[in-house]
Amino acid sequence: MKIETQQKRGVELWGGVECTIVRIGEDWRNQTAETGHLDRPEDIDRIAELGIRTVRYPILWEAVAPDSLDKLDFSWTDARLAMLRERGIRVIGGLVHHGSGPHYASMLDPHFPEMLGEYAARVAERYPWIDMWTPVNEPLTTARFSALYGHWYPHRRDYPGFLRALVNECKGTLHAMRAIRAAIPGAQLVQTEDLGKTFSTAPLRYQAAHENERRWLSLDLLCGSVDRSHGWHNILFGAGVGWEEMELFEGGEGKPDLLGINHYLTSERFLDHRLDLYPGHEPGGNGRDTYIDAEAVRVKRLENDTGIGPRLREAWDRYGIPMAITEVHHGCHRDEQLRWFAEVWNTAGALREEGVDLRAVTLWSMFGNVDWRFLLTRRNGLYDVGVFDARGESVRPTAIAHAAKAYAKGEDYDHPVLDSAGWWRRAPRLYAWNGRRKPLDGGRKLLITGATGTLGKAFARICEERALPFALTRRAELDISDPASIAAAIEEHQPWAVINTAGFVRVADAERERDACMAANADGAEAVARACADAGIKLVTFSSDLVFDGRLGRPYEEGDPVSPANVYGRSKAEAETRVLSAMPEALVVRTSAFFGPWDRYNFAWDVLRRLAAGETVTACDRAVVSPTYVPDLCHAALDLLVDGESGLWHLANPGHVSWFEFARRVAEGAGFDPALVKPAAPRGQPALTALASRRATLLRPFDQALEDYLSHVRGNAELSPLAIAAE
Repeated sequence: MKIETQQKRGVELWGGVECTIVRIGEDWRNQTAETGHLDRPEDIDRIAELGIRTVRYPILWEAVAPDSLDKLDFSWTDARLAMLRERGIRVIGGLVHHGSGPHYASMLDPHFPEMLGEYAARVAERYPWIDMWTPVNEPLTTARFSALYGHWYPHRRDYPGFLRALVNECKGTLHAMRAIRAAIPGAQLVQTEDLGKTFSTAPLRYQAAHENERRWLSLDLLCGSVDRSHGWHNILFGAGVGWEEMELFEGGEGKPDLLGINHYLTSERFLDHRLDLYPGHEPGGNGRDTYIDAEAVRVKRLENDTGIGPRLREAWDRYGIPMAITEVHHGCHRDEQLRWFAEVWNTAGALREEGVDLRAVTLWSMFGNVDWRFLLTRRNGLYDVGVFDARGESVRPTAIAHAAKAYAKGEDYDHPVLDSAGWWRRAPRLYAWNGRRKPLDGGRKLLITGATGTLGKAFARICEERALPFALTRRAELDISDPASIAAAIEEHQPWAVINTAGFVRVADAERERDACMAANADGAEAVARACADAGIKLVTFSSDLVFDGRLGRPYEEGDPVSPANVYGRSKAEAETRVLSAMPEALVVRTSAFFGPWDRYNFAWDVLRRLAAGETVTACDRAVVSPTYVPDLCHAALDLLVDGESGLWHLANPGHVSWFEFARRVAEGAGFDPALVKPAAPRGQPALTALASRRATLLRPFDQALEDYLSHVRGNAELSPLAIAAE
């Protein structure tokens, strides 16, 4: 699948920064601050360098006038908007983004519409050159989450509260646009909304029908189409919405100039009364029936009815108003993010060719978002990467940025990961009751060395999960010590990249098998690098924390000089130098102390096995390491590979511990008495070989990874130490 050019498709590429300011209890979440964009004016240049010429940008009420409408601070927006204007980027100004206004306002307050209008007047007076506006982002979605489901302030959970909030937001939009147009005649309303559809089993069709009419309500109100024949007319009056309020909308003054459709893969729902088909899913209900609120994208019979294409056609048929897709983002692995962008872009072009007036596709969350997977209700610090990855000291463009930049230049964009469909099109996504699943389709391959090792097996498993076709080779098929064997395997499989996990891994044996260790780890790695350079393909290879002697007194970063204390460490340090000399564009990953859920060859599993057998465990308390969870390592390395990254990277789960503390954490987490873990007799000098990174911290904290590991082991009979001890 290629992302086709703007010139071919007639669709513009826009951008937007995740900017939500929302109140949750007495806590405030500010995504502009949490993603770091607040303090990075240079982000404006990053947007401009992609070739984007229209951007959704915050001028949020909560940020500019947090204490009073008489006390406005435009200093931040003045600077950022001036930069955008200087670079020729058109701004769509946003005034409220999922919020309820500052602390002195509420979407349930009868004065909310007038206050928003007053704020809009001040903003329009200051920025008369901005001619496109979104006073309230996704009013229906915001009203649902704030006043029907209770996630956000004002935390109501009732229909009268929900409808009051929605009507106030729509009235606020009307007041805001009146004020803006008084200062800027001809200003356009870009009204965004998520129009996800609800499907159901037969007994719940009445509930699905109710929700499917409700999803249009914000736009119907603004378009003036909620008359006496409208299905929600009487419901609104029954909830306390007055005649005079309804009359405000009757003339269609609030009709958008452009509909902005925001669509996410889980926007569409499937209501199912068959509770037993969803083990582990908590049922909900409506007071009349109990049901599972499932993801429609995981139901096979809905394959042709779900997705952004059908929703855009519905909106076009209903309103006939020019449209844009105003948020394209998927919080997942990089290949899936790229596939989602490609699918949305190509769908937009196809719809335009059908005659739908679809103007643009907007890359959203350009600098990522934090905790949106929990609807911002939990402060877990979970960062989802956007067009750029902002987790490091410098902001890093991802494959999405590369695609956007190529497109803006009028070039096609292709990537091997686009040979496979996104997870939402693949059979493994389906709920178990859907029946048989098809195997992975073909496509350009990855070549993985080291079929018998922990890392090679893990990469194969994760590549299969991510629909990245691969060939996993044993030594008989690809011997890294033999350049002819490497070249033959590359010729046979025609990979777009090699992931080299082969090598000498027995650290304790390296001292007496020095030649074998150096041959595999240094000579072999260099040979693979030269073969990849000759073939013009990418390479990922792995190094170790043992290139350091542990005497620095802090975790090591990429720029620290190597200081190996043993033969194994010297072999890895030599490999790094040789690989990057032979192939400077190679990706060399240093990591540490593997543990993972899919094999028995790691320290954590051995601790559990011995404890389950009634043994006492001893472990060194003088050597401090960065235990690294193999699934996290593989996912992060693949993301970097897809992004085209190169050079030396440290990948380890943050949170270094001694081997003794590691064993105690494993024991305690598995329900054993941690007192059964004893420190080993002191031997040698203390050493801290833990890893940190100046480039970016890409893996989750060690505590979270350990809990995930223990959960996997508990649920896997083959790997359960308790079962093995019983045998």
